[in-house]
Amino acid sequence: MSLKIDRLNNMFVEEISKIIHTEIKDNGVSFVTITDVRITNDLSFAKIYFTTLDNDREKVLKSLNKARGFIRTSLCDRVKIRKMPEIQFVYDESIEYGKKIEDIIERINNEK
Repeated sequence: MSLKIDRLNNMFVEEISKIIHTEIKDNGVSFVTITDVRITNDLSFAKIYFTTLDNDREKVLKSLNKARGFIRTSLCDRVKIRKMPEIQFVYDESIEYGKKIEDIIERINNEK
């Protein structure tokens, strides 16, 4: 991955987090954390990975998708790039996966 894409990924994480926490008034996205952004090399598409403390992640995903146009427009104002990618929100399951692995390791250590 190029340095430019890496910088954009980090900038998107920061700016989208700010937009969600300060500008979106929907209560459905109140406990959302942006964990990662992956932008394609041609800047046409961006997957935005998030986690939430809310147990109903489908409701949160629906709220984020409803606000997708607003978030993209706000990003256009904040991040100066030639072409703003289409964005897609994806629930980040890596934290749950890591917790599952941690529980397995802990259970193995307790059996010894």
